[in-house]
Amino acid sequence: MTGGLNPALARLIAGHVCLHACMAGLRMAAPLLALQQGHSEAAVGVLLALFALTQVFLALPAGRFADRYGLKRPVGLAVIAATAGAGLAVAFPVFPVLCLSALLTGGATGTASIALQRHVGRAAESPTQLKQVFSWLAIGPAISNFLGPFSAGLVIDHGGYRMAFMLMAALPLMSWFWVRTVQELPPVIRSAQQKKSRAWDLMGEPMFRRLLLVNWFLSSCWDVHTFVVPVLGHERGLSASVIGSILGGFAVAAALVRLVMPLMAAQLREWVVITGAMAATAVLFAIYPFVHAPLAMGMCSVLLGASLGSVQPMIMSMLHQITPEHRHGEAVAMRIMAINASSVAMPMLFGVAGSVIGISGVFWITGLAVASGTRLAFRLGGR
Repeated sequence: MTGGLNPALARLIAGHVCLHACMAGLRMAAPLLALQQGHSEAAVGVLLALFALTQVFLALPAGRFADRYGLKRPVGLAVIAATAGAGLAVAFPVFPVLCLSALLTGGATGTASIALQRHVGRAAESPTQLKQVFSWLAIGPAISNFLGPFSAGLVIDHGGYRMAFMLMAALPLMSWFWVRTVQELPPVIRSAQQKKSRAWDLMGEPMFRRLLLVNWFLSSCWDVHTFVVPVLGHERGLSASVIGSILGGFAVAAALVRLVMPLMAAQLREWVVITGAMAATAVLFAIYPFVHAPLAMGMCSVLLGASLGSVQPMIMSMLHQITPEHRHGEAVAMRIMAINASSVAMPMLFGVAGSVIGISGVFWITGLAVASGTRLAFRLGGR
């Protein structure tokens, strides 16, 4: 695989888009339905946290499974789980079942992401190609974070929640259509010593720990935005389609910046991009609570999407450079486990904090935390 957008990589991106869009749409629609049914902000925080909970416990087994079986088997299992999760919401659109749907679709997306990222990383042949292919692959979640919420919002406004959940259930089946024809890579042969290694040994590497911590700071910002926009929109009387459009603007900006990055991959330095993104995000979080009009919220969402959208390709490029090839699946799993452990705890914390100090306080506290982490990101350049 070269760093360009070849047919195999295009099929992987399309498959990633369809599967991730199922979760993204459900993650926007389920909290709105819960709020409409009279559930509290804290309950909505718990519901959002469940989209990440399964990924915390499945990440390492899924990483090892991908290291052993490659691409198609993990993706096939993910398609089954995601379709079942969204299908349950169609049949029983009540809060307990929405929680189960969140667990299934979240776990499916995490499992598929690990297999896809491992496959693409192994196929790249140089650091520049790593930045290119991960920039292309990262377009998938960015597109799906627009496609899922926006399409779900439109269907909710015109056909109701059940129709929106039905659309989400159809999307994972399209993922398998795209991925099933991709050629598997040869398996990595491990030595006896390599087979004895444990995933947690990776945490003994200072660079790996630093990279995970920086990734946690930035993924928390993504979680804040995903949680706060539906709550703010509900408080201000915005329709589901407007809320979906604001979230969609974030995703479109993230996708556009990732379209540009492969063209500039040779000139980009990972630690510079990550440090700049952290500084810009801190500034935007300070400003966001002061905007009230949908258009102004959309502008902030777009700028935040451009900032945070630039990070994942750089993180993944560094991750594959600092870990051995036979442990790429485990390394990707450790990253997903770390950020999803945060995604479990943070929405519940946001829900409680929003009730106590208000949504603006959630923005400002997160912005201060990210600003404090810029020095850590700067030190990534000293490896």
